[in-house]
Amino acid sequence: MDGLAVVIALAILVVITLLKGVKTVPQGYKHIVQRLGKYHVTLNPGLNFIIPYIDSVAYKLTTKDIVLDIPSQEVITEDNAVIIANAVAYINIVAPEKAVYGVENYTFAIQNLVQTALRSIVGEMALDSALSSRDQIKAKLKAAISEDIADWGITLKTVEIQDINPSPTMQAAMEEQAAAERQRRAAVTKAEGEKQAAILEADGRLEASRRDAQAQVVLAKASGAAISLVSEAVGNEELPVLYLLGEKYTEALLRLASSNNAKTVVLPADLPQALRGILNKV
Repeated sequence: MDGLAVVIALAILVVITLLKGVKTVPQGYKHIVQRLGKYHVTLNPGLNFIIPYIDSVAYKLTTKDIVLDIPSQEVITEDNAVIIANAVAYINIVAPEKAVYGVENYTFAIQNLVQTALRSIVGEMALDSALSSRDQIKAKLKAAISEDIADWGITLKTVEIQDINPSPTMQAAMEEQAAAERQRRAAVTKAEGEKQAAILEADGRLEASRRDAQAQVVLAKASGAAISLVSEAVGNEELPVLYLLGEKYTEALLRLASSNNAKTVVLPADLPQALRGILNKV
């Protein structure tokens, strides 16, 4: 009876030992095997055999692309503006043994590496350039970290800038600056309009004055021509001249009499004699 129990125990031990020596690796993963605490081999997907009790699977790593979220951070630009930026990195482990033995925590290391490179790249750019040059930042960021993580057996597929925005304080300052700029443009536009209106008004007055002067010249020429014609027609005759002069004199008296300021109008007793006196003075 005791012998049978020993046989059964030995059979169970053999089965357990055989099972420990058989390892199945799923597709998309690789297992790191250590022999007596030292790296021995990397198991590929499928059925694999190891030496029980001597070999052990120490790490299980995926060979699929890994998405690393890079936390948001404040970054100071070249012109001392503060912006908040974050990113996302897509990596692939091509040498699992380097990833586990080359760095303590490759995900944490890559996150810090991306953050440091991002601060350095944005720090060499002005605010406007940083906000509008995502592709340029992406290219520089990929070139800056690809070589470093290659030593850890990791390939950087791509890195994308998710958000890059001014900090709340900087955004408020930018909004105030934009409002001030709009007010300045409105004031300039208003002043320019008033200036153009004043210029047009002055041009109008100048043109009116010029035309008034031209009209006066025309009237003076017409009056001169009329006087010449009258002089030629009258000749040395006194009566027609007295008639014309008396007509003008009478019209002047009528206008004077109809004026609001006129109180008394005195007519000469001898109108023809008065006209002759005026004519003699002329």
